[in-house]
Amino acid sequence: MEGAVSRAWEQLHPDVLGVIFEELSMEEKFNVIPLVCKPWGKAVKEEPSCWKDIDISDWSYGKEPEKVDKMLRLLITRSSGSPQKLCVSNVQLESSFHFIAEHAQSLLALKLPKSKMNDSLMKTIAGKFSNLTELDLSYCNKIGAATLEAIGKNCKSLETFRRNLHPPHVTGKLLHNEEAHAIAATMPKLKSLEIVFNLLDSNGVLEIIGGCCDLELLDIRGCRGVELGVNYLREKFPRVHVLGPEVEDFYDEDIWEYYRSDTDSDTWDDDFENLNELILEDFQRRVTISFNDGGNDHHQEIVNGWPIDP
Repeated sequence: MEGAVSRAWEQLHPDVLGVIFEELSMEEKFNVIPLVCKPWGKAVKEEPSCWKDIDISDWSYGKEPEKVDKMLRLLITRSSGSPQKLCVSNVQLESSFHFIAEHAQSLLALKLPKSKMNDSLMKTIAGKFSNLTELDLSYCNKIGAATLEAIGKNCKSLETFRRNLHPPHVTGKLLHNEEAHAIAATMPKLKSLEIVFNLLDSNGVLEIIGGCCDLELLDIRGCRGVELGVNYLREKFPRVHVLGPEVEDFYDEDIWEYYRSDTDSDTWDDDFENLNELILEDFQRRVTISFNDGGNDHHQEIVNGWPIDP
């Protein structure tokens, strides 16, 4: 266009590029920016600010534990050990949890839904996450009150906590207030708490509200042991917005029956991944991605928008 100013975008300072790239999705950082030009590819690879917020929760569904571990190590290393947010599901290797704890201690938000940590492990590494203000341990079935207590004692600034459970994992189990007591006793600064389909009863709810004086949102949908009415809770604790215990627009019987047919399988994850593979089949066959690594280019095939081998 006549009169248009030509700008050498590839010559922008890496620090500036890093700030710009922060706004992009993980897929764009991996698959688009490196194809634009070598300076951009180098910047997105080497600028820690590009990887301040790491969200691979969708990508990690159904992936082998070793691939999830490799991706975690790659991205946390790119952040120079200073990510502020990490979202990843299906973490299974103990070494992965230890790596996060040792190399991502600057985290403010950590989301590990459907991961396979245990109480012993969490008690060991909880002290590494003292800066957390947000934590999601939903659908983690190997942990209990001991983990929650360790988190509460070490994460003094925690304001948002999610500990939602799947209905099949609580069906037929006895009610107890162990986790409720751990939350009430060790997480006084909580503002938002989600414990959908938890096994606590009415006393557990009252203990949480009494112990968490800053609480603004409490989600107890599906908690069958809670017999406190919504009107009672609103009248007694007007500062707290309570969802539940009745379930509305959350429990889909057909979906949960499908899930319940094989509780320990990853059928949902497999279907999601298979659908992506069908949609991107042609793209996967033809597209490769090049990273400039110290002057040596190497190529990696793309699978579901991500490198096969991080």
